Amino acid sequence: MTRKSWFRYFQYDERKETPAEARNVLLIVAGLIAAVTFQAGVNPPGGVWQDTKEGPDGHSAGRAIYSYKTREFYIFLISNTLAFSTSIHLLISLTHRFPFHFEVILATASMVVTYGSSIFAVTPDDLVKFRYILLAAAVPFAIRFMLQVYTRLTRMCCSWRATCIHLGPRTSPRISHVEPPYERQIVVPDNPNGENA
Repeated sequence: MTRKSWFRYFQYDERKETPAEARNVLLIVAGLIAAVTFQAGVNPPGGVWQDTKEGPDGHSAGRAIYSYKTREFYIFLISNTLAFSTSIHLLISLTHRFPFHFEVILATASMVVTYGSSIFAVTPDDLVKFRYILLAAAVPFAIRFMLQVYTRLTRMCCSWRATCIHLGPRTSPRISHVEPPYERQIVVPDNPNGENA
């Protein structure tokens, strides 16, 4: 098989797979991404300093070694947080109206708090501005919210257009529609059969 045929072979096909199968695959992928990104946030690349050293090149115990490369650490934290937040959003969305949904949300929220406190613990206070990390965490939820608003507005506009097309063009209330004169025929039965003369 060629590379293109392998790609087509593993693509999602509505005729073969059911939505439940697709949801299960997405749950597995989202859970895997959440686990990997959570681990990367709790235990950052390079580990943490084991000792405290004073001076201009000093560091504190428990702080991420990688955090002293500011730009690279920003990229790592923002990308990792974005992936973590997106996977959490997927997990919550895909388990909506499932049994124990409240428990899933509670466990997920606890995991998010643990992730955030871990990042706060290993990052030097003066190095990283946490508003960028919080913004990265909010992006998937904000995008979904904007898509929902856009979808509803589009439906309302389409519904409004369909109503306008169905009713036809409106005439001004000042102009009355005058029908052309016509002769009225009055049907009076002359005979008992009900036929006109």
